[in-house]
Amino acid sequence: MIVTVTLNPSLDRAVEVDSLTRGEVIRAAAARIDPGGKGVNVSRALLANGVLSVAVLPTGGDEGSQLTRLLKAEGVEVLAVPISGRTRSNITLAEPDGTVTKVNEPGPELCGADLDEITAQLLTRAGDADWVVLCGSVPPGLPADAYAQLCRRLRAAGVRVAVDTSGPALREAALAGATLLKPNREELAEVVGAPLTSLGDVVEAAQRLRAWGAGAVVASLGADGAVLVDADGVVTGNCPVARPRSTVGAGDALLAGFLAAGARGAPALAEGLAWGAAAVSLPGSRMPGPTDLFRQHVTIHHQPDELLPLLPSGPLS
Repeated sequence: MIVTVTLNPSLDRAVEVDSLTRGEVIRAAAARIDPGGKGVNVSRALLANGVLSVAVLPTGGDEGSQLTRLLKAEGVEVLAVPISGRTRSNITLAEPDGTVTKVNEPGPELCGADLDEITAQLLTRAGDADWVVLCGSVPPGLPADAYAQLCRRLRAAGVRVAVDTSGPALREAALAGATLLKPNREELAEVVGAPLTSLGDVVEAAQRLRAWGAGAVVASLGADGAVLVDADGVVTGNCPVARPRSTVGAGDALLAGFLAAGARGAPALAEGLAWGAAAVSLPGSRMPGPTDLFRQHVTIHHQPDELLPLLPSGPLS
């Protein structure tokens, strides 16, 4: 079983448009609403592929109630912690060429008592978990080391912890000894304070996170696929998508696939890439099931060319 924690979940409203023009009235070609938030998406992807998962998250207002109903309708077990604020709603505008424009609300303000209750709920389920996954942005009101605090509690209890966040929270998670970190290219560049223009830059940045205390790093690189850096070395892989529809949740699907496949080495990276590429081919933040996966399109490199320049950012970020 894999337990996920999302401190700033959302309702994700995805709208497909022919083209996005500022100041114009635009008619939508299609629209859908899905449960949102990185950890929420990881749980949804796992459940869609038959892997047991529990989602721990704060919820508030009508939006929080709707989020819980949507998750339960998908079969996700939810440990919802009531809060006084309102769960945020995010909007995604997707164009036919794969261009995605997102508008994310900041989310409700949480306090120390909220984090204490979330921690208590988490610890009730973490004992028999294969992994605990801490994901997403830190909501207003909580310190940057909120995930790091959870990570230390869990690591002290012998639980493996994966963290997917950004900015100072990502650095704090590395310093707290997270078993696995899953940044995208932009998040990795931000945390090390340097541009990443080649595969070698990515590997060097990932090694810096490991030097800070992280056990392993899986970096998603958009059109360049993903890189795994751990104690065994460096593995890269790619999985092209012929018709991208939405990149929302693709990195979450990649992380879910990687964990579901054992979270070690090239086989796990290949599975993660298959799940992530499948998510890119689906509308909104829909998570892929077994019939959606792109395993036949995955390529893995055990001795990557670290001088290889990176393409502009794109799917699977």
